[in-house]
Amino acid sequence: MISLAYPWALLLALLPLLFAGRKRQQTAPVDAPVIPVGHWLSDMPGVTRQGRVTPRWQALLLLAGWLSLVLALARPQFVGEEVQMPVTGRDLMLVVDISPSMDEQDMVRQGRSINRLQAVKRVLNDFIDQREGDRLGLILFGSEPYVQAPLTFDRETVRTLLFEAGLGMAGRATAIGDAIGLSVKRLRERPQGQRVVILLTDGANTAGQVSPDKASDIAQAAGVRLYTVGIGADTMIQRGLLGSRRVNPSRDLDEALLTRMAQQTGGRYFRARSLPELEMIYDSINQLEPIEQDGQFYRPVTELYVWPAGLSAGLLLLLIAVRAMPARHRDQGNGEASHG
Repeated sequence: MISLAYPWALLLALLPLLFAGRKRQQTAPVDAPVIPVGHWLSDMPGVTRQGRVTPRWQALLLLAGWLSLVLALARPQFVGEEVQMPVTGRDLMLVVDISPSMDEQDMVRQGRSINRLQAVKRVLNDFIDQREGDRLGLILFGSEPYVQAPLTFDRETVRTLLFEAGLGMAGRATAIGDAIGLSVKRLRERPQGQRVVILLTDGANTAGQVSPDKASDIAQAAGVRLYTVGIGADTMIQRGLLGSRRVNPSRDLDEALLTRMAQQTGGRYFRARSLPELEMIYDSINQLEPIEQDGQFYRPVTELYVWPAGLSAGLLLLLIAVRAMPARHRDQGNGEASHG
């Protein structure tokens, strides 16, 4: 179906009629000799100048160019049949700890040590790729949480904002309860049964106004399912001046709290001691059964204004070229006459 986005623009097609009527009113008989423009007597007093009479075909060409331009301004469009976009999946909020403790380099990739945040970015990059159809959001937290990316289908933007996250941007402490509370606030307007939060941290709750248990109660009441991930190796060789010693870099991780939060809301707690384990965890979460949502409807629109616009430009250029050719010949003729 062809339609016009701005049908009122067709009223501009009447402008030539107004100018034509005005020109006829201003034309009056003059009792004076009529001399063509360019004649040596044309500048004398009492002489009426007579220019070239525009041929009818040129007038029609000009009118056709104008009508084509008006049609282009009306913006013709071809509107296709209504199409339903299938939207499947969940509203999934990624909540990532960026406190300074995430700088611990106890993750290994290709034989090289990397810190925990680098490992998370690598794994979440693949996870985001696989969540086509989900509405994703990103919350970063330290001493306090903030929304880095609101819920969106634009996965590329979420990925970009994740990679821009830096350690310590949100403070040096860990406000797990506040982070969950903010994620629930962002999800509560979404349909029931589709609200999912994936929380990743390497520590215990050390800051914030809302306790993690209270945040879990709020999440449960709002129908938000929590998947909690504790990241960090159990053992690590630490080298010093007096030799090497084995330490536990995850001694601050509160696994009991993360397990309790997940179980209370119908989710699961996962433990990531290495990069492969972290990849397996997100692969497991990625197996969540998608929930069908009502599809969004749209009509594909193809813009057609370029055709009348191109036709108008072509006709006007042709008219200019045709009018310019006689004028050039006339100027040459006048120059030869003056030399004679």
